Amino acid sequence: MQLGLDFSLVEELVAGVDEVGRGPLCGPVVTAAVILDPSRPILGLNDSKKLSEARRDALYEEIREKALAWCIARADVHEIDSLNILHATMLAMQRAVEGLSVQPRLALIDGNRCPKLKVPCAPVVKGDSQVPAIAAASILAKVCRDREMVELDAAYPGYGIAGHKGYPTPVHLEALRRLGPTPIHRRSFGPVRALLDNSR
Repeated sequence: MQLGLDFSLVEELVAGVDEVGRGPLCGPVVTAAVILDPSRPILGLNDSKKLSEARRDALYEEIREKALAWCIARADVHEIDSLNILHATMLAMQRAVEGLSVQPRLALIDGNRCPKLKVPCAPVVKGDSQVPAIAAASILAKVCRDREMVELDAAYPGYGIAGHKGYPTPVHLEALRRLGPTPIHRRSFGPVRALLDNSR
């Protein structure tokens, strides 16, 4: 039974930072930075991928209410295509940390590398299943991006975006071949680029 993360790891003014949306063929990459309040624990925090949608939605509201500070940021499709996905993700993480209303004394970044920040930072591999603040950031980023993809599904019907959230599923790839790329598709990603090359 998963009881959530160890809250003895919540330290004062430590920001957790995570991203969602590096792999999809369309839409932004979304990042979040969260500084949890050690005096207001949030039960059941976990890597967003291990939680049900209903649980994520409930925790999303609780994190926003109880955290000392939080910020959600993004890099859009144009930035992803011009910078590449790694650099666009680092830029979005930088924006999330700089957007915090409280300056952290340390930023812990999910993964194996850090963006350029004005505060000390350290990468934590699989941090979203170890560090409560990173888990909180993963939840904010995922809920925010998922909701945005539902809106984009309404704007660009026929691709099934609300279901696959832009990831390269068979349904998405088939719709892409049939309908062609939209303005929100990442032209630098292989399947989209191949379609564009073939249509020239």
